[in-house]
Amino acid sequence: MKKVILSMAAGALLMVSCGPKSTAVTGPKYTASEQLVQGKTIFENSCSRCHKLPDPAKHDDQGWVKTLSRMAPKAKLSDEQHQMVYDYLISVNKK
Repeated sequence: MKKVILSMAAGALLMVSCGPKSTAVTGPKYTASEQLVQGKTIFENSCSRCHKLPDPAKHDDQGWVKTLSRMAPKAKLSDEQHQMVYDYLISVNKK
């Protein structure tokens, strides 16, 4: 019985530590330069707290949707901040 309880507690802890996936971004929304500058600032300040900043060219648009949906909750970004970071990344990633 102890093993079952410990197993359930470990599973719950894992779910909490991973956090919920954000679904705020489905495509571009902000295109004004002011909002893109805000997105860059949020990206640089929030993401660099935990790891080296990734190159925007690392992912295509859908790759950033997927990556940010996983990382935005960890960075405690609001939906609006999440969107601004996404829009900044895809704006500088255009080839």
